[in-house]
Formats: sequence, C-alpha cells, structure tokens
Amino acid sequence: MIASESTKSTAELADAGREFYRRGWVLGTSGNFSMLTSSDPLRVMITASGLEKGKLDETSFLELGEDSEMIRGLGKPSAETEIHHTIYRARPDAGAVLHTHSVWGTILSDEFFDHGAIEIEGYEMLKGLSGVMTHEHKEIVPIIPNSQDYAALSLQIETLLRDRSEIHGFYLRRHGLYTWGETVADARRHVEIFEFLFEVIGRSGVRDRR
Repeated sequence: MIASESTKSTAELADAGREFYRRGWVLGTSGNFSMLTSSDPLRVMITASGLEKGKLDETSFLELGEDSEMIRGLGKPSAETEIHHTIYRARPDAGAVLHTHSVWGTILSDEFFDHGAIEIEGYEMLKGLSGVMTHEHKEIVPIIPNSQDYAALSLQIETLLRDRSEIHGFYLRRHGLYTWGETVADARRHVEIFEFLFEVIGRSGVRDRR
C-alpha cells in the first residue's frame, strides 16, 4: 500500500473512531482499530494504547511488524494487538479490524454466553454484512470467554476463524466485538450493522420481560 493510501485509510479509521465514540460504542479509552498495510511481511497500522477514541486523528496510529515491534509512530501498542494479527493471519479477506465496547453487545454476550453465540436471523439489516443477500440469513456471533492471556486467547480465536469461515465477527464475553472487512469502510459498516442488531435484540428482550 503506497503512503498516500495508508494516510487516507488511517484518516478513515480516525473518523470511524470519533463517530463510534459519539454513539457510545467506544467510551473512555476502550476499543482499538487497525488496518493491514502488508501481508508478507505482516504490517499493521493500529491505534496507540490509552487514547480517547473521540479525539483520534492520523497521528494516533502506530505501524507494527509481525512481532508487534514498532516501525513508526508515537505511543504504546495495545495489549490486544496480537488479536488483530491473528485475525489478519486467519482471514485473508481482512484489510481492517475494528473492536468496539457497546452496552447492548456486552449485555448480550453475558445473556447468551451459555448458548455459545448470539444468533441473529430474519432482519433486513443483515444484508449489510458482506456476502449476505437475504434477511433470512442466520448470523452467528460466537462468544469467547475473555482472558488477559492474549497468547492463549489468540490461539482460540485462530481456531475459531479457521473453523467458521462464514462468520463476520465474534464477541469476547463482557468485553467487546471484533469484526473486520476488506476495507475500513466495510469493517465500519459491519460495526454499524452489528450494533444496530444488538440493540434491537436487547431492547426486544427488555420488552418481552415486562
């Protein structure tokens, strides 16, 4: 990817982060966003750790290598960089990875943990996910137990992604959503679709329990 394209894409990531912050999906310093700049050798641009996502700009990103070594940028790499690397290795179609922490998604990850996944079917908005052509599609969002052992967690995620090539995202329980796309715009659309559907399902559950 040439420099001008990389700059344009980090600007897109920063814009997505500011909008996600405004909508309450990455409050505080939560969440992290990345884009692939090279697959061989693996190179990614990713948000520096500890930044408020509502204030991201093109200077908020680090370029990291295969082993998370710093190539350029200022700041500290996120502890979750290894998860991003794992997604890029396991999903050749991924050009950007976005990680959010919404209220409704977090609630659902707890409520449906014993089922192993959040299952979504019958909604027109599902057609916003890449390759989905009908509202009759059933989208499975696997729920993985959260862990601070990122090496072990990454191995679990890699196995999941290789076994379930049809999924568009997964959820770390009581933590957040990971989704991806061929471009930053695709990944951003997936976040918007998932967050809409999580809120619909969550609000429906509240209504049903009244």
